[in-house]
Amino acid sequence: MRFLLIEDNMQLAANIVERLQLDGHAVDHADTLEAAEDLMAVASFDLILLDIMLPDGDGRSFLERHRQAQERVPVIVVTARSAVSDRVGLLDLGADDYITKPFDFSELEARCRAVLRRQGGAADNQKSFADTVLDSASAELRFAGQVISLRNRELRLLEVFFNAPGQVFAKSHLMDRLFSLSDEASENAIEVYVGRLRKRLEGSGARIETVRGLGYRLVTA
Repeated sequence: MRFLLIEDNMQLAANIVERLQLDGHAVDHADTLEAAEDLMAVASFDLILLDIMLPDGDGRSFLERHRQAQERVPVIVVTARSAVSDRVGLLDLGADDYITKPFDFSELEARCRAVLRRQGGAADNQKSFADTVLDSASAELRFAGQVISLRNRELRLLEVFFNAPGQVFAKSHLMDRLFSLSDEASENAIEVYVGRLRKRLEGSGARIETVRGLGYRLVTA
């Protein structure tokens, strides 16, 4: 998944980025609303983490514009305001969730997972295809009595395929899902990760097929 973090506290932002990257997510960081708008003009995101008090404006105005433009990307507001009226106001503006500072990073991760599950219409962390189950919570593949542990980016790439079996994904799209603008990576990295996933799926009823000139898709073996 690719996240946009809008936060002007550089130390907090660095800690959030590091934690989410360890979980396998690509994270782009903006410390102003203007920088956030610039990033959104050139990249698509699965989730936005939004601070309220920013150097060039109020995050609530950003959220309001975001929703008025019919943008469907979920937003979790990160705020120091804990009054009930403040939280209700954020939800009424269109926030999908909020977390108050200071917070535990494990709670932030859990809220991100919950919002993404709701966005995808999923009731739990498990997705199935053919005889294979992908468990995002435990980062495991299960099939034919086997349990295979996945590394973070392997998990995130498989989530893309399991969310849309049969759909062809170009390397450029997969790059966008796995890496932020600051990551130094080429499309060859996608080939490497797809190769790893094919080995993980050996013996299962699912496989990743190359569609020449177009990309990859998840199909039955």
